[in-house]
Amino acid sequence: MSGATPKLEANEMPPFDAAAIFLAATAFFAAFVNGAIGYGFSSLTVPLALIVYTNRILNPAIVIIEVFVNFYVLLINLNGVRAVWKRVLPILLGLLPGIAIGGYVLASLQPGWMKFATYLGILPLILLQAAGWRRSIRANWLIGLPFGSMLGVLYSVTTISGPPLAMLFNNQGLVKNEFRAGLALVRVVESSVTAIVYYKLGLFVSESASLLYVFVPSVVLGIPAGSYIIRRIDAETFRRICMSFDAWVVGFGLSRVLIELKLMESPWAYSVMAATMLIDLCLLYTFFMAHAPLPKRDNRFAK
Repeated sequence: MSGATPKLEANEMPPFDAAAIFLAATAFFAAFVNGAIGYGFSSLTVPLALIVYTNRILNPAIVIIEVFVNFYVLLINLNGVRAVWKRVLPILLGLLPGIAIGGYVLASLQPGWMKFATYLGILPLILLQAAGWRRSIRANWLIGLPFGSMLGVLYSVTTISGPPLAMLFNNQGLVKNEFRAGLALVRVVESSVTAIVYYKLGLFVSESASLLYVFVPSVVLGIPAGSYIIRRIDAETFRRICMSFDAWVVGFGLSRVLIELKLMESPWAYSVMAATMLIDLCLLYTFFMAHAPLPKRDNRFAK
């Protein structure tokens, strides 16, 4: 039903205590990943949290948190901004119309279809990133403006932008410092502008505000923990395992929403999750084979 109201959406949620515990654990894990690799809070929180919340309740709370998280990440990577700001300027300009369109879409569509669009939009992005898709991209304005507009729509509808941004910056050959600075710069602008658009559209409701009590302590604890731990483990392996987890969750969420919208019957809808897991396991096997250490030569008989 397209006439669903915020009151009905709130009634669809489970009791607050169970939902809050689930959301707190999800947010802490996502903040931990964000602290480790520089992005991942929304791309990990949203697929899991959409199981118990709708986009209209979840998105405004996540955007408020991301404004502060992104400013913090930008602050600790300021030394890379000078080298990268000209390259991200086209993306920043393209973001503005895209965010306005996406905000209107979020305010207009039925919650079930919003979940479907979210899962369907981010699943191929996660799998492409997991596959290590690489292609040299140098035409900044030609690529940046339309990319920024599409990114603005994606972010304001789903609050997710990390996977496509990471793919673009990797394919532009940005080094680690520039990568994190560029990512933070784009995400500061997109989260701040999206917060303004949400406010203008009246999307900040009491249910969203109550989620901040769960998000804030999870982020405050999770981001420093992730920053500390990543210095002691292989960052690329950690990132790849997180992507697998994300892909499996999105596959599960997409299967669930296909049943909810009566587009597929159970158990056939779970074939989407099974296919996602199979593809990701193949990609994961390829990754670990490529990153396996070379065997040492046996020099016992060398003279």
